[in-house]
Amino acid sequence: MSWAPGAHTRLAGVIGCPVRHSRSPAIHNAAFRALGLDWAYVAFDVAPGRAGAAVRAVADLGLAGLNVTMPHKHDAAGAVDRLSPVAEALAAVNTVVPVGGELVGENTDGEGFLAALAVDHGLDPSGRRCLVLGAGGSARAVILALARAGAQEVGVVARREEQAEAAAALAGDAGRVGRVDQIGDADLVVNATPVTSELPLGLDPDRLGPGQLVVDLGYHPPVTALLAAAGARGAATANGLGMLAHQAALSFRLWTGQDMPLAAVAAALAAEPAPAG
Repeated sequence: MSWAPGAHTRLAGVIGCPVRHSRSPAIHNAAFRALGLDWAYVAFDVAPGRAGAAVRAVADLGLAGLNVTMPHKHDAAGAVDRLSPVAEALAAVNTVVPVGGELVGENTDGEGFLAALAVDHGLDPSGRRCLVLGAGGSARAVILALARAGAQEVGVVARREEQAEAAAALAGDAGRVGRVDQIGDADLVVNATPVTSELPLGLDPDRLGPGQLVVDLGYHPPVTALLAAAGARGAATANGLGMLAHQAALSFRLWTGQDMPLAAVAAALAAEPAPAG
């Protein structure tokens, strides 16, 4: 007998703009069905500037949880009742958890990124040299997580030096403003810019090669220009779908108290084509 939502179904979702390409509904709904939970997860396209109202509506609508993606993470941090320490350090929220009449803002991006490195690639950032391209919200979460995981060095490359300096400061003594021509010295390269169809920040692909892991936090398209260039030169590559799944697993546990069945999620993602557009 197939499942269908009813009057007692608990609802969670994600807000963003745009958000129709998101794989989060496929991830969470596969997990709910695998565990037999009467939950459903949907995507809400919320216009810029309206995130605060959307977050505050969580309580009124009785939503069981909410994810937040670009461009709303900073505004969501100002709309919740309380922030976790990581969300406070980043001034950004990607997960809203209703707890005892309060809305708690969490940020699972960095921890999800580290989980993807460990589970999918067997990589521990401790003692590694890392270079992060970009200084926006996702970049900042990765920078903080890498530093807390013991990275030897976290270089940050951005078009504006002041943004790079502010982001690198999250890594403490390990952080520094980097240069794109230092990409060949990095064990781990992370592209957190939105550039997908060309190489970000004018990097030289011939500086990439074996022994490196190159991660593009985007996953639409699944193979970006950077990943294609890195793979052609012998570097290991990954898109952001692993990070998405692992940060979703952390949100899932915060909402349901259960572990996300990642094998069922992986099967669902493989069976369902990515949204077009």
